[in-house]
Amino acid sequence: MSAVHSTGAGEGITDRIVTEEVDTLKGPILYLEEISVSFDGFKALKKLTLTIERGELRCIIGPNGAGKTTMMDVITGKTRPQSGTAFFGQTIDLTKLSEPEIATAGIGRKFQKPTVYEKHTVFENLELAMKSDKSVFASLKAKLSGESRDRIGSVLQEISLTDRAYEPAGLLSHGQKQWLEIGMLLMQEPKLLLLDEPVAGMTDEETMKSADLFLTLAGKYSVVVVEHDMDFVNKIAKTVTVLHEGSVLAEGTMDQVQNDERVIEVYLGR
Repeated sequence: MSAVHSTGAGEGITDRIVTEEVDTLKGPILYLEEISVSFDGFKALKKLTLTIERGELRCIIGPNGAGKTTMMDVITGKTRPQSGTAFFGQTIDLTKLSEPEIATAGIGRKFQKPTVYEKHTVFENLELAMKSDKSVFASLKAKLSGESRDRIGSVLQEISLTDRAYEPAGLLSHGQKQWLEIGMLLMQEPKLLLLDEPVAGMTDEETMKSADLFLTLAGKYSVVVVEHDMDFVNKIAKTVTVLHEGSVLAEGTMDQVQNDERVIEVYLGR
């Protein structure tokens, strides 16, 4: 179990600080074992078991209702499983932590729709993501250190937005806003990135640039991508996990899952 202490007194106080660093030197970065989740009798996850290795880029596919979003909700603390275990690294029990605590521990999640500060510049968006004081006024008034500027510059380069750094984020294309939000996650120095349909709505060119970005991120970070675009998955995936009715139906290379009769029947053949 992770080392956690409370910053306040009184019943209901949940503002705790995760004081234990996730162990990224050995073993998997994420381990789910027999996770089950039910909503009003509907079994969203059925004894789901999944292992993500450190530095891995894993793609998760499956039909609507397969449990992909619920799985990410469990990992990030939004949903509590009725049974099963979820560990981040070797010692951090995700089922014991709140959403903010899990984010602090090093898990970043990006939802389908990009959420950026459109009236602020790309640079300012990255600066805001880095600051501990999350109020916009306080963040923008704080003086950046040279190290922080270098960090922002490095992320700008990673997400291919260096030449747009001082433009309002609202002027970016849909794909560029997606990259900016990924950059905002990177500013928080996560160990594990969860990306939900990150190329939905992108142009073909943006999709290919995203593939290059994710391949660059793999190794530096552990990355889990939930996606329906099979061409995109084929370009980036080494290991693909197929979910169906709340559990793992198949797992392997893209060729292996594409030729699996069960996968063809429930997903790819539709």
